[in-house]
Amino acid sequence: MNYISTRGYEGKFTSSEAIIRGIAPDGGLFVPETIPMLTKEDLEAMQTMQFYQLSAFVLSKFLTDFSEEELLEYTRQAYAEEKWGENPVPLVQMNEYNDREYILELWHGPTCAFKDVALQLLPHLMTASAKKTGTNKKICILTATSGDTGKAALEGFKDLPGTEIIVFYPTGGVSEAQKLQMVTTGGANTHVIAVNGCFDDAQTGVKKIFGDAELAATLESNDIMLSSANSINWGRLAPQIAYYVYSYVELIRKGKMDLTESFNIVVPTGNFGNILAAWFAKQMGIPVKKLICASNRNKVLCDFFSSGIYDRNREFFKTTSPSMDILISSNLERLLYEVADKDSVKVTEWMTQLNKDGKYTVDKGTLKTLQRLFVGGFADETGVSKTILEVYDRTDHVIDPHTAVGFNIYGRYHTRSGDDSKTVFVSTASPFKFAPAVMDSLRGAGYSDNKSIPDIIAELSEESGLQIPQSISELPSLEVRHKDVIEKEQMKDIVCNILL
Repeated sequence: MNYISTRGYEGKFTSSEAIIRGIAPDGGLFVPETIPMLTKEDLEAMQTMQFYQLSAFVLSKFLTDFSEEELLEYTRQAYAEEKWGENPVPLVQMNEYNDREYILELWHGPTCAFKDVALQLLPHLMTASAKKTGTNKKICILTATSGDTGKAALEGFKDLPGTEIIVFYPTGGVSEAQKLQMVTTGGANTHVIAVNGCFDDAQTGVKKIFGDAELAATLESNDIMLSSANSINWGRLAPQIAYYVYSYVELIRKGKMDLTESFNIVVPTGNFGNILAAWFAKQMGIPVKKLICASNRNKVLCDFFSSGIYDRNREFFKTTSPSMDILISSNLERLLYEVADKDSVKVTEWMTQLNKDGKYTVDKGTLKTLQRLFVGGFADETGVSKTILEVYDRTDHVIDPHTAVGFNIYGRYHTRSGDDSKTVFVSTASPFKFAPAVMDSLRGAGYSDNKSIPDIIAELSEESGLQIPQSISELPSLEVRHKDVIEKEQMKDIVCNILL
């Protein structure tokens, strides 16, 4: 299978070339030339597979210059029991008296966030892709993060031979636990830098660096190339498709659905990569009825699915769900390319307008296509807090603020639509990563004020009965190794100082 650019670049690329490059030469995003279909026989075969086997099977449909044996070896290592426990991505029924709601827990990996599912695997795919493409250059993983991608990428690439990893995160735009996870990272090849601004400032700066022809030539002469661990990299996005296929297989395997039923998926959404992976799963043949795109107060996606107008020219809010504090959802470009019948001219015009004016408007046909599948909604801080308490009271499950955004939007959708289809809620992070916000929701606003983070985490463990993950419990004792804070205009200079 070949990969092409959303913006019409004439060349075609293998999956390994797409993974190594991260972004297309014309600034577009790589998409598969065709989307593979899962047959009835495929779905039957997956009934007996563990997650790592199913993941390799799904990936083999997209990464056709990798053998299934290679992929099995990579997924076996990436999802090893010592890193994840017995089941890396458990699908849990929320309440034994309600067979409609299920939660897909994606946070059992090393950094307690869903990004681990892809970023424990990406280093294997990246190093193998380098060999397949004959690349002998040092690879620099350049990434902007709104909280979870940074640590997951650092953990995946730490001390990986032939790589450097540079992570930019917004000052004040991540939780204290997320920040500590990043700035205490060891490894000789890791670099973590705070940027004064929001996530969009950091992400825009990274995109500019990728598009800098002069810098690319300089790096090339020094045998260095840039790649990305953000979901703009197909090697990051593709592994996420597998857990949506897995959730359907699990529902069938547990006898909760039959092959005639469809189900809903609820995804808390910022950069649009996670929900886009669910869309790809649907295109492969997984019977998804509705994709519920859940936003926080930074509701640019919610407004887009309602009006067809994408407008980032608005007030930016810092919320208790910081990984969703995003106004430029990069992966939406891939979806627009697909639903606009692969019209790269249209997509390029929209992206040019976004870059120039901060907004664009899609045509009525494109909007109608989107609205047939996607439901958009948003929740403010009060709604998120109430939802955390409501879900706990109703199901005994403690959820983090991002996951709560999803439950909040779904609750209103269910009341409005009367849709009683089985529904899978994507749980994107451990509640311990956002312990102050969670405890304030459970015990009352301001409860965690003037309390230390370790004390709040201990109280959350006692309240919920959940064991504190080691990667969280050890944070207070770790040395802070990364202390640089820069202005967004300095990002290119920092990259040059590190690499040259």
